[in-house]
Amino acid sequence: MRKRTFIKLSSAMIASPVLSPLLSWAGDPKLKNWAGNYTYSTDRLHQPVSVEELRALVKKLDKLRVLGTRHCFNGIADSTRNLVSPKPDEQAVAINAPARTVTVDAGLKYGQLAPYLHKQGFALHNLASLPHISIAGACATATHGSGVKNGNLATAVSGLELVTANGEVVKLSRQQDGDAFRGAVVGLGALGVVTKVTLDLLPTFMMKQYVYESLPLSQLKQHFDAIMASGYSVSLFTDWQKQRVNEVWIKSRLEAGVVFRPEAEFYGAKQAKKNLHPIADLSAENCTEQMGVAGPWYERLPHFRMGFTPSSGKELQSEYFVPRQHAVDAILAVERLRNQISPHLMISEIRSIAADDLWMSPCYKQPSIALHFTWKQNWPAVSNVLPLIENALAPYKARPHWGKLFTMAPAKLQALYERLPDFKKLVQQYDPKEKFRNEFIARTLYATDAAPRR
Repeated sequence: MRKRTFIKLSSAMIASPVLSPLLSWAGDPKLKNWAGNYTYSTDRLHQPVSVEELRALVKKLDKLRVLGTRHCFNGIADSTRNLVSPKPDEQAVAINAPARTVTVDAGLKYGQLAPYLHKQGFALHNLASLPHISIAGACATATHGSGVKNGNLATAVSGLELVTANGEVVKLSRQQDGDAFRGAVVGLGALGVVTKVTLDLLPTFMMKQYVYESLPLSQLKQHFDAIMASGYSVSLFTDWQKQRVNEVWIKSRLEAGVVFRPEAEFYGAKQAKKNLHPIADLSAENCTEQMGVAGPWYERLPHFRMGFTPSSGKELQSEYFVPRQHAVDAILAVERLRNQISPHLMISEIRSIAADDLWMSPCYKQPSIALHFTWKQNWPAVSNVLPLIENALAPYKARPHWGKLFTMAPAKLQALYERLPDFKKLVQQYDPKEKFRNEFIARTLYATDAAPRR
């Protein structure tokens, strides 16, 4: 029998101010997302403390959606009737060392889990730019980090436990359930309430992070693949002005035979002399350590530290995925819109993600480049710019991030997902009475045409 190590997350960790950035909305009588741009349609929030309590609640309610850390910028988690946010079950983490897996409560945040994995000698293959997000929410929307060989966070999932519409507990695994599992991992909250997630692990590792400034666009055009493959994880930040990338963040894994040797110049970019924030006017205090200082994987893979307000805070976000072979053409297509984009933009980020086999993942069967936009919080202006970007990226069959802002017509979006008919069958199987279907799911997956809603 495989031995499992159980780790109890300390009460000090749970009560720590580390969670305060995403709880700042708690004093507002109306439920909002973390950025404050989205107000949920009901304040009827249920917080079951056990799976049995959750099962009874799901059986009782006729309509509900699951709410996580509220980092999505659209209505994917919204409900006009009932919101359910299960409290983590005893904050227990079960490590199966021989199998190199960990089973966790779905509501746990990466920033809570990662330090404990590291202490036990393990790591996750990748992390998003923010460690503040929940594991279930990140995987359900195919949220990602960067790296030409790194799949999104959902690709680490090897097992799921969920409560379906009739209150039944269903367990799915990569090994035993094949297609159904691959359809369920990026489930968009449409199949049920995920209660447990099993993740693949790696041996723990250390990393260094270097930042370079002012990479000429001409160099990016000529050496794109080499630049994106120059580290374990690479991010490019740009405001689309002055024919250059503002900052190149290279996260290098320390391992035998694979070492990034920093030079003063990197394809025409200059090595930074101090820690930087992706948004030039903001302090780097809340960013992860740079300047080649070694640290554990979980303190380098994210851009932002767990104990600080992530990113800018009051912002909007959009993101589009294009096949990697079209990366340079797609970047140049967006760059030509610089005069329309820049007045409303804080910063853009370009990242690479490996292909996967998860039906509703934007990276399904295609190594991808993600073009991310952090906008000023002005939805009317942003809603006018997004169609321009979507039209420019249409020749490359760009897929939008499920949890961010987009205006793409439902029919166009649906045509981008070849396994959507199979996913709909899976939804019908687990939720025949449409208990988990909300306006977002109805519009994006089922409508033939509809006006976009933020």
